[in-house]
Amino acid sequence: MSGILYIVSAPSGVGKTTLINRLTEIDNDCAFAVSHTTREPRKGEVDGEHYYFVTGDRFREMAEDGEFAEWAEVYEGRFYGTSRAEIERLRTSGKDVVFDVDYHGGRSLMRLYPDATSVFVLPPSLAVARERLSGRGTDLPADLAERIRNARVEISVAHEYGHIVVNDELDRAVRDLMIIVKSARLGHEHSAGLVRDLVAEDV
Repeated sequence: MSGILYIVSAPSGVGKTTLINRLTEIDNDCAFAVSHTTREPRKGEVDGEHYYFVTGDRFREMAEDGEFAEWAEVYEGRFYGTSRAEIERLRTSGKDVVFDVDYHGGRSLMRLYPDATSVFVLPPSLAVARERLSGRGTDLPADLAERIRNARVEISVAHEYGHIVVNDELDRAVRDLMIIVKSARLGHEHSAGLVRDLVAEDV
């Protein structure tokens, strides 16, 4: 049985990556779809675990060959994309696949996989998002300002997603995300195979 796809998007500084990491630590049936990127690794990031770090030439080659399910230039000169091979590798193993993507990637994935469960993570306020970004210490002031400007645009498309989670308190947000995951597994389409097996069972 193919795993369920969960598309998780949020503006920068909201903590969606932390939420996804907590989910995959708690739920062994969920696996994180590792994206490709052309940006440099941040301190502590591991190639193949956090991202597949590739050159701009390699990324463009993969895009031209149709290897990505979604990709975008998120910031000038920084490309991100999720490969079809990564998705199918996880999905055919029976794992539920969790995507950490911006709204451009989310839109692309929802078009390609209309059966996916989509979640948009909101901050309690933009001031909190700015504070979290500043605390991260990885952005120049100009980049920080750009991320906040982009956050307003990203938040405006939250209604396109099937579910909303507000990350005001991490443990509560993790519980809300887990409820969405469990609800998707109880859905009719995912349970259809079990129903067929029970009906056909020879007792």
